[in-house]
Amino acid sequence: MEHIATHIRELEFTPAIRIFHWTRALTIVILVITGFYISWPFLVAPDSTDVLLQGWIRFAHLICGFVLTAITLVRAYLFFFSHRNNERRSFRDVLNLRSWIAQVKSYFWMGNLDKAGAYGPLQFMTYAVISLIALLACITGLALYANVYHLGVGGLLSDSAAWITWLFGGLAPLRIIHHYLTWAFIIFLLIHMYMAVWSGIRFRHNSVDTIVTGYDYHKVHK
Repeated sequence: MEHIATHIRELEFTPAIRIFHWTRALTIVILVITGFYISWPFLVAPDSTDVLLQGWIRFAHLICGFVLTAITLVRAYLFFFSHRNNERRSFRDVLNLRSWIAQVKSYFWMGNLDKAGAYGPLQFMTYAVISLIALLACITGLALYANVYHLGVGGLLSDSAAWITWLFGGLAPLRIIHHYLTWAFIIFLLIHMYMAVWSGIRFRHNSVDTIVTGYDYHKVHK
């Protein structure tokens, strides 16, 4: 009996995109944890002058901050200039009212989601907003960094940091905004994880395994 394929496998995300995705996710988790500790150091350091607990946690926060900044810039570059355009194709659905209606209906188990690219219109806009939030978090974080560290990278950023600090109304409002952006990440991560699992259950594809293996399965149209 001849086997007839009902689905085809397509490469959805390149290895670079997948590595950046998981590295960014891990970085954000570490930044959230260390950031809350820096704002409220609730742990007690051991009784030794050789251990600088706050310093090590701040060091981890700074390293992850620079990593997130680098990934944010590289991902922006890849979105516009990567030879694979499946992410850029998603913008077609943003401009298509029928695509918006189809995605909203699919969330109510009415019909299927037919995407032009890697994301539906609501997904695309959500990722665009969180990317802008990541960029703003990096900018405010670098400004706060330059206000503490005046040599090396901090020295190079001192003039820009002073302007950004003035733009936000001073160091106190700058720290508050940086803190609020942290909560935006937390809310996004919770919703993102839920929707990724839900999407795999609802559509049987485009789920968590796609960002792990890079491949997605699409039904063959006859």
